[in-house]
Order: sequence, then C-alpha cells, then structure tokens
Amino acid sequence: MIRNRRTKLIATLGPASMEDATVAALANAGADVFRINMSHSSHEVLRQRVAQIRTIEKWVGRPIGILADLQGPKLRVGRFAAGPAELKNGARFRLDADATPGDASRVQLPHPEILQSVVAGHRLLIDDGKLCLRVTETGPGFFETVVEVGGPISDRKGVSLPDTMLPVGALTDKDRADLDAALSANVDWIALSFVQRPEDVAEVRKVARGRALVMAKIEKPQAIERLDEIMEIADALMVARGDLGVEMPLEVVPGLQKRITRVARRYGKPVVVATQMLESMITSPAPTRAEVSDVATAVFEGADAVMLSAESASGKFPLEAVSTMSRIAEQVERDSNYKIIIDGQRADPEPTGADAIAAAARTVAETLDLKAIVAWTASGATALRIARERPYTPIIMLTTSERTARRMQLVWGINPVIGADPTHTADMVRIGTTAARNSGLAQLGQRIIMVAGVPFGTPGSTNMLRIAFVSSDS
Repeated sequence: MIRNRRTKLIATLGPASMEDATVAALANAGADVFRINMSHSSHEVLRQRVAQIRTIEKWVGRPIGILADLQGPKLRVGRFAAGPAELKNGARFRLDADATPGDASRVQLPHPEILQSVVAGHRLLIDDGKLCLRVTETGPGFFETVVEVGGPISDRKGVSLPDTMLPVGALTDKDRADLDAALSANVDWIALSFVQRPEDVAEVRKVARGRALVMAKIEKPQAIERLDEIMEIADALMVARGDLGVEMPLEVVPGLQKRITRVARRYGKPVVVATQMLESMITSPAPTRAEVSDVATAVFEGADAVMLSAESASGKFPLEAVSTMSRIAEQVERDSNYKIIIDGQRADPEPTGADAIAAAARTVAETLDLKAIVAWTASGATALRIARERPYTPIIMLTTSERTARRMQLVWGINPVIGADPTHTADMVRIGTTAARNSGLAQLGQRIIMVAGVPFGTPGSTNMLRIAFVSSDS
C-alpha cells in the first residue's frame, strides 16, 4: 500500500497504545515507524513491543520501522530536607558533593563530572529551564552560584548545562544495557540522546556494527557547534526541540531546525523533527492552529519524518493524533508552494556515480512525466540518494532485505517493496514494472524509470538507468 504523502510519521508507543488493535490502527492511520522510549521501557517491555510490531507488520502488509530511543545522561539535583525550597533572585546557592539533604542555601549535585567541569560564568538551568543559576566560584567538590531566575526547587529536578562540555560520553551504563537489548531485539534504528561530539555517535556505531542504524539527537549547543562532523558519522539526525529549547534561547530554535534540516539533506541522510508537534492533542481531540502550522513548516522544509511523543504514547487521542498529522502532511504536499520550496532547497549532486544517476533519474522522470522511479538496492543507499533529490515522481525501493525495507520507512518518499533479485535485465524490467503496477502508481502503457547496479546484487554498484513500459506481462 502506497501512502498519499512522502513525509514519514513516527509514533511513540506507550500506555495509551498498548493493545494490538490500537497499534494496528495507528499503522493503518499513518504511522510508518514506531518509537520505543527506553526512558520508560524495561528490556522485557522492549522485547514484547518488538514482537507486537512484527505481528502487526504482517497484518497491515507493509514493512514497519522500529526506533529505540536511549535515555541518555539524566543530570539531577539531590533531595531537600523539608520539601521544596524557594530560591530568590539574586540569592547565593551552593551545589556540592555532600549527600546531606538540602535547603534554600545548598543542595547535593551527585554528578562529579559536573563539579569538575563548570567554571565561573557558566549557567545551570534547572527544572526544564524554569530556574537559572550562574556560577560565581568553584572549588574542590562544590561551586557557588547566584540565582538569576528564581522559583521553587524540589527533589531530583533535572539540570541542564548549556555552556559546559561534560567530559563523559552520551552513553550511560543504563544506555549500554538498553543498547545491547535493543540490538538483540533487532530494532532498526537507535536514537542517541544528548550528543555532544561525533565520538559519541562513533561509540554507538562501534557497538551496533551495522545491526541497527544510528540517529543522533541534536539537543545541545555543543552538538550544533560540530553539526557537520556529527552528520558525517551519523546515519540520521533528530531535531529534539524540547531540550534544545531549554539549553538554547527559544527564539533560535526555528532557525536551527531549518539549518539542521538542510544540512541533513545536503548529506543525503534522514532528518526527523520532534517534540511538542501536536502537544495539545494529549488531552484534546483537535490540535491548535499553531500546532498545525508547526507540523506544516517541518513538511515544507522537507523533513524526512515528523514525530509524535506523548500524543500517541500517553494521550487520550492517539489515533486522532496520528490521523491529524498524516492529513496535515498530505495537504502540505498538495500545496502549490510545496514543490517550489522543496526544489529551491535542492543541493548540487556530489561528484559520485550514485549521485549523478540519482539526479539524472529525477530529471528524466519529471521531464517525461514518468509514473515511478524504481530503485533496486541491497543496503538502501541508492534509494537514499534518490530521496535526497526530493523528486515529485513516487519512489519504489525494491530490495531483497527485510531489514533494509524497515529502515527505509523513515526516509522521505521511499515506498519499500521486498522481492527477489533479478538475474538479468529483462527480469529487472518485469519485476520493476510489476511492482509499479501492483502499487497503483502506473497503468498499462505508462512508463517508469529504473535505477540499478550491474552486476545485480552488488552493493555500491549503482550504474544504470532504464526506461520501461508497463505491459500486460507485468
């Protein structure tokens, strides 16, 4: 079944989407990839969810991708002796290694890596940025701050450090265990939280060894500073606007979203826009007009996928949220401005054979009004290069690999079909035209264009374009 949109949709599973019937309904309503949040999932729940999705995949008759989202380092203050304390603007407040419960003058910070890394002038943002402290003095096992934005502070509130490069990787001990469990369960994508440097991504790739692709979540200023380096090593990016909007001024986040989306497209790698996209639908059956505009903006920018979090995981209207997001994407892609904006963002092809052929396939398909671009691929790389071109012609990806088909469900415009490798050119034409006809994209007598590598089944050998008619033998 071919979607009526090119932008993909990721839905997070949770308490509101536990039952098989609900998950199947979400898939039918538009979810292309399901996200499992390891912040709230045990290894047993992870295995049950993967098994559930694979069963539903057979029911709906199309590949479904699975994204395991690692929690990342959660930095929190300690506990308070007498309940919440009130921090006044201009007051001094100490954070230290002492486990004694805190008060309005001090509290434990049980993270020696922070105590060793901050310097005078650095900011601490507490409770999702509701409180802001500025470091004034540091010493062995403590630092003093002045309260710039005060308010109540209570046990275990989260801490963000937008100015501090922490001397630790993005993988905690919990993340390592969760990563091993996710790889054993055969998920398709691993999302790495709080990436600061390309080495963070390299560490996960080393463990994954190709068993899953790695998505770097961009939510820290340090990652923005090294965006190109991270993009080179990551398989995909996620614009994680929640924490990004805490650690950086809110007004810069929209511009960063555009920048990250365009960098990812230039590299030909998927980019996901996430967080608070239809937030009001957690409790309401309809979104706000501003939320609709937010989703539409991501689609206009050419994001590969947009993501629902609590809306589908714990909200009251998970099915309505998925259906609404899908309809928004469909409508945007029908808008007369959509193609103009997408074409205007197209990057020049890289000087490689695969990129040259991908660009040529788009040009030929649009010039001759061909009905589909059919890409033969083992790893998905050929389809990725074609998707980078953002052709208006639908893309069918033919692969023998079930794993590749599931992974590519994250990518803009790709419709994966699993089949056998052709043995010769005539076989390639027959299988490709049959796939185009069965999908409903092409009728008898219409033409498609096929992209493949010869010899067949050889990864990285994309070297052929072929225009073919859909015949009665297809």
